[in-house]
Amino acid sequence: MNGRLQHFPIALFSAVMGLSGLALALDQAQRVLGLTVPAGRLVAALAAIAFVVIAAFYGAKLVTFRAAVMADLNHPVRMSFAATFSVSLILLGTLSLGPLPRVSAALWSAGTLIHLVLTLYVLTAWVYQPRFEIQHISPVWFIPAVGNILVPIAGVHHAGNELNWFFFSIGFLFWVVLFVIVMYRMIFHHPLPDRLLPTLFILIAPPAAGFLSYVALTGSIDAFARVLYYGALFLTIWLLTQARRFIKLPFFLSWWAYSFPLAAVTVATMSMYHVTGDTILYLLSYALLFVLLIVVTWLVVRTAFAIRQDEICVEERA
Repeated sequence: MNGRLQHFPIALFSAVMGLSGLALALDQAQRVLGLTVPAGRLVAALAAIAFVVIAAFYGAKLVTFRAAVMADLNHPVRMSFAATFSVSLILLGTLSLGPLPRVSAALWSAGTLIHLVLTLYVLTAWVYQPRFEIQHISPVWFIPAVGNILVPIAGVHHAGNELNWFFFSIGFLFWVVLFVIVMYRMIFHHPLPDRLLPTLFILIAPPAAGFLSYVALTGSIDAFARVLYYGALFLTIWLLTQARRFIKLPFFLSWWAYSFPLAAVTVATMSMYHVTGDTILYLLSYALLFVLLIVVTWLVVRTAFAIRQDEICVEERA
């Protein structure tokens, strides 16, 4: 048991992000598409339970195997997954905004503060260390820096306008910078290893979540909002055309990278339909929601099977 605890993966918090994203999409479907079953509340509860369980295990790892936690925080890939903890808090704060506003404010505040600290830590590590090479970068690097772009979605209800624009600006700035570097790495260097190939879906999240944050900040869908949304939609279409490549991959925890980006573009599509009334966006909302439900359900089943088969909490292979 101690050996498994030592290798408990910090990346498992991405499952909380995926469940939270599905809950947000189902809530949006209830508001916009007329979904009569309040399934979003059930999935939100599952996301909260998953967060508590995963946080308890990783907290035990921190107490018992501090060196292993420090290894996570210094690894070129795993250090970025540390931010899935703070993003999970922000998303849970967003989910609880309606029914539990005080809980929402507490979760959002804690998540936002922790995420800012992690952004500063990771950015410092990127700039001042001699170990990282171009092959180390992947879309996972978006999580700590670009993840700030999520803050205003609930933040407009909890904090001043300028603070929310501050976090939106951080996320947008590093999205542009890191997107260019990631594309350069993929085009001119070796392809991503199979373990990280699912993280290509993270490319969808910044423009999709950025669209939701921008609309929350401005209260309207203008030309820039459309650029963000249709950029996210194009990336979604492109990645879905590569489905055969992804289906052939063996299971890794990085499969959860499919979930939250798909949820973000699904919620964004429903928001676009709600404003424009466009029939194509209406049909696309249902199609994306269906795909998201299938993907997250399969991820839950496959992760449970992997835990049962002792495929998780083992030493990572080189």
